[in-house]
Amino acid sequence: MTTGTALLTDQYELTMLQAALAGGAAHRRAVFEVFARRLPGGRRYGVVAGTGRFLDALEDFRFEEQDIEFLCSSGIVDEPTGEFLAGYRFSGNVYGYREGEAFFPGSPIMVVEGTFAEAVLLETVALSILNHDCAIAAAASRMTQAAGDRPLIEMGSRRTHEYAAVAAARAAYLCGFASTSNLMAGHLYGVPTAGTAAHAFTLLHDSEEDAFRAQIDALGLGTTLLVDTYDVAKAVRTAVELAGPDLGAVRIDSGDLAVVAVEVRRLLDELGASRTRIVVTSDLDEFAIAALAAAPVDAYGVGTALSTGSGHPTASLVYKLVAREDHTGRLQPVAKASVGKPSVGGRKWAYRRTSGGTATAEVVTREPVETEDRPLLAELVRDGKVVGRESLEAARDRHRATLAELPLEACSLSPGDPAVPTIFK
Repeated sequence: MTTGTALLTDQYELTMLQAALAGGAAHRRAVFEVFARRLPGGRRYGVVAGTGRFLDALEDFRFEEQDIEFLCSSGIVDEPTGEFLAGYRFSGNVYGYREGEAFFPGSPIMVVEGTFAEAVLLETVALSILNHDCAIAAAASRMTQAAGDRPLIEMGSRRTHEYAAVAAARAAYLCGFASTSNLMAGHLYGVPTAGTAAHAFTLLHDSEEDAFRAQIDALGLGTTLLVDTYDVAKAVRTAVELAGPDLGAVRIDSGDLAVVAVEVRRLLDELGASRTRIVVTSDLDEFAIAALAAAPVDAYGVGTALSTGSGHPTASLVYKLVAREDHTGRLQPVAKASVGKPSVGGRKWAYRRTSGGTATAEVVTREPVETEDRPLLAELVRDGKVVGRESLEAARDRHRATLAELPLEACSLSPGDPAVPTIFK
């Protein structure tokens, strides 16, 4: 079985490569750009995520012997193309917005420079990673803003593909989630993990009291007890009788969460467990979280909505050729003019303009400029070598700073125009 990432590729990239090799244009210098023509669902900003995962995939982008045998024996590529693929190594340059940064329509969040043959093959792997992770990040960012200072737990692993779940947990943590239920995300990326028990654990035992006692004995008084398997009020009383006032938390997973949370808080306080926290789950999204702002809730667990991008599972990013070498050896801007799908030609540079600490414009130019505006494109790959890797904690800090820089309307959950306009110069 192949262990690289090269076959995470659409066939048309290889047919273009074969034709370009045969026609003599494959080794022309080319510039591709990743951008979104619009933000999905009328959202006010997008969030860059997945860059680190793309860099990992790029390092493993190799066509192994069994890959080439499959491609040639299936008639997907001819022998000369197979020989090219056998020696494929990306030797170009990649620039991109850093993870955690906001983006807007037209933002060139990744720029890939190389020969056409080298760069065209990266389209699918770049878009599959960035479209997924940016979509999750945008949803997670909206949820963290809605939650305010209350922590969020990512728990959507059972609602998506097993490896997408790991990527989703990473993107959610990048955008402010406190922890994840996904152990692989903890192992690979150092995301803090959390988890206690489901209803099945309570149903396993002869009584709710037996279940709670077993959990407390095994996990300690700081554990979180699930109190809505049967009667919520009775369960809360049982929990406090067993654990005392030092019970860590109770979790509510059904019903009108705002109403139930008020009743549970009142009961906990009456029983002397004023420090016991209330965690709510049950199909939460950013709108449900915002609606619970006045409820006595201490933390949220979010599953399905997070792992599916809260209704927008893709960031609508595209990977387009924006410049190519002409017969004189100079790079010339190119752009498609398709109805509804236009692009802006030319290699881009991007800057964030601010006034008084608040972002006012995304400035995109065809030449680097001397400006007080903050440059957004960082060097990620130089001559095929990754040079721009950074920690997940650094990206998390950046996202926090980015949110503080955005104008107030960016926090709105209602559909609207991008919070920051994109200006092409």
